[in-house]
Amino acid sequence: MATKRSPTILGAALPDMPWEPKPDGCRTVVWRYSRNPVIPRSAFPTANSIFNSAVVPFKGEYRGVFRCDSTDRFMQLHVGESKDGFRWTINPERIRFISADKDPEVLRWEYGYDPRVCWVEDRYYVTWCNGYHGPTIGMAWTKDFKAFHKMENSLLPFNRNGVMFPRKVGGKYVMLNRPSDNGHTPFGDIFISQSPDLVHWGCHRHVMAPNGGWQSTKVGAGPIPIETREGWLMFYHGVLTSCNGFVYSFGAALLDLREPWKVLYRTSPYLMSPQELYECAGDVPNVVFPCAALTDAPTGRIAIYYGCADTVTGLCFCQVDEVIRFVKENSRLP
Repeated sequence: MATKRSPTILGAALPDMPWEPKPDGCRTVVWRYSRNPVIPRSAFPTANSIFNSAVVPFKGEYRGVFRCDSTDRFMQLHVGESKDGFRWTINPERIRFISADKDPEVLRWEYGYDPRVCWVEDRYYVTWCNGYHGPTIGMAWTKDFKAFHKMENSLLPFNRNGVMFPRKVGGKYVMLNRPSDNGHTPFGDIFISQSPDLVHWGCHRHVMAPNGGWQSTKVGAGPIPIETREGWLMFYHGVLTSCNGFVYSFGAALLDLREPWKVLYRTSPYLMSPQELYECAGDVPNVVFPCAALTDAPTGRIAIYYGCADTVTGLCFCQVDEVIRFVKENSRLP
């Protein structure tokens, strides 16, 4: 009798997660939702674009924090809700943070973009690129997606792509991030920072650098890392500088479970590149930018929300075992 294999994903069941089976004849590991974009650019009257956003399960439904650039072209964060993960209602008013700290610097707001949302212990933590004398990593927490409690910025400017791990590692909270500059950064490596209390961050470790091809200019962490039997599965974006500007694609890497700054495998070929019209044409052409992943541990299904051309939100799907096999068979280090 064959021994039943335990699920690859070390997590919870999410049987009603948004899903579309792999199309017949599809030869790629990741496939797109047939009705993309799942969220249009103008879901409310003052929205210019809705993209690079974070989605999580919430009490049998779904909630998210969305980057919504306004029609006056300010970068803002808005709450969204959905019963099925496909059809979304976006609050037209941006998030107004609250804080028990009376220091006005805590609530200072210049802009916010590219959020992630991570359930850790007993609440959802939101990280985003926060304007504070340049881009840095802002943090807040919520339990109901109504009240958002602003925390201190976690890191000094300039930094982007702050992505929490869903549990402590080695007794510390852990966050991926990418030190940068004050502009449209033409460089970037992924680092890990660690904290005993979600306020004081240190013990910084280098994770990975660009290494050619579609990821030759910069790399940045995408959705919350997924804990698997093989390691932390990290989807990440990579950038190539072409004769017509930056091109954003995405791939995946496996990080050591105990020391996640150690890369076990990383993809040499991309998993997805901008190929559809809604990914190639928009405010910033040629961008696929993964920001959130939903998983169903028993079946190994993964649904990834990604930004398309910095304009709309797309949805794509994959199976964890296929992704891990692809990463291992097509790995190039460092």
